[in-house]
Amino acid sequence: MSKKFLTDVIVKSADMPAITAGRLAGEIIAAIKAEIISTGRFTLPEFGSFSVRETPKRTAMNPRTGEKVAVKAGATVRFKASPSLKEAALAGMKKAKRKAAKG
Repeated sequence: MSKKFLTDVIVKSADMPAITAGRLAGEIIAAIKAEIISTGRFTLPEFGSFSVRETPKRTAMNPRTGEKVAVKAGATVRFKASPSLKEAALAGMKKAKRKAAKG
């Protein structure tokens, strides 16, 4: 999903000018970022949740040279899909397989 995708959905559903919808999409994304930064979590019911997880310091290997490289500790954002999103995705996948088998 992209900002353009969100803008297009807003334009179609709210009959809003594209410039205003683009600003609104940007504000929504900024609000989600701010919530993740302040609380470490953001949840959209019926969609899923984003949460911040710390990554430990570790040693990795450079695939080109084979040399060991130290990787700093950090943080990453993880997404966990809601049960209803998982069901919808599975149903869509099954439908696509049936359609491919017919064709």
